[in-house]
Amino acid sequence: MTLLLAGAVSAILGLVGLIVWIGEFLILLKGGLPVLLLLGGLLAAYIGVDELQSKLREETEKQEEELSKAREEIELMKAKSEQYREELERLKAERQKTA
Repeated sequence: MTLLLAGAVSAILGLVGLIVWIGEFLILLKGGLPVLLLLGGLLAAYIGVDELQSKLREETEKQEEELSKAREEIELMKAKSEQYREELERLKAERQKTA
């Protein structure tokens, strides 16, 4: 209950203070707003650059993973082709023995 009462009194005093010192408040707002905009813009730019770097890093990792899979597939195909080549040689040798 005390907190509610203190909050109501603070709100009323804040409203009275804003009405009485509106000129000073506007001067403070005029001086502080550009600084807040500048800092907000810099923060947004930093976050944007960080997000862009993160996306580029993810894309690079994805490409490296695809490249690795392709290399594994190539090695598998080389092994199969070698196996087929050996089988072809064996069949040619058997055919020459029977002929």
